[in-house]
Amino acid sequence: MTVLIALNIFIDVFQKRIPHYDQSSLVLTKVINKELTGYIAGHSVTTLYYLICKFLDREKALELIDWLLTHFEIESAEKEDFMQARTFDMKDFEDAVAAGCAQKVSCDYIITRNIKDFKKSPIPAITAVKFIEKF
Repeated sequence: MTVLIALNIFIDVFQKRIPHYDQSSLVLTKVINKELTGYIAGHSVTTLYYLICKFLDREKALELIDWLLTHFEIESAEKEDFMQARTFDMKDFEDAVAAGCAQKVSCDYIITRNIKDFKKSPIPAITAVKFIEKF
């Protein structure tokens, strides 16, 4: 199974956000154990780096980015992808681009805490909690 993991799932784990940490961590562990193929949208990698630097430091951010690049696939967005994302009628443009990335690689699901933001996504969204329960 192939999934795109939204930025908030990574942040839940890296910042140990309770109550989301446990289920989000299980999703990432499934990717590390190769039970899932996990993607992250390319634009989310730089956002994640920025946030980790802000809350921790540059060295820790680089370690986490190296870890991410080792275990996850990255799907980049080109001009055409941004144009397509505009057609999804989604409230958040960043989420629309992520949905487009998920569609490009034929993901089965987008795993996120913000289901409502992906209501009009071409790929179904599911929370980490529901995903772990279901699979």
